[in-house]
Amino acid sequence: MGHAHTPADNIVYDLISIQFHALKGGQVYADYLKDAEGHGDVQAFIERVQQEDSQRALEAHRLLGELTRESAGSLRTG
Repeated sequence: MGHAHTPADNIVYDLISIQFHALKGGQVYADYLKDAEGHGDVQAFIERVQQEDSQRALEAHRLLGELTRESAGSLRTG
């Protein structure tokens, strides 16, 4: 991905923030879906957004793993 990153780097913070907000959104979608009962188009939209947030959280987690592995490797070698 480039160069080693520490937990204090902006890029690490940004990914953690993206992951946090995606996961936080996931907590409220059940309420949103209940509020949208009888409105299939709105429910479909909320379900799609919920899936997108789930994917976003997973991708942020994967990228964080890559950054931290990369950082750990550079600490061992240099």
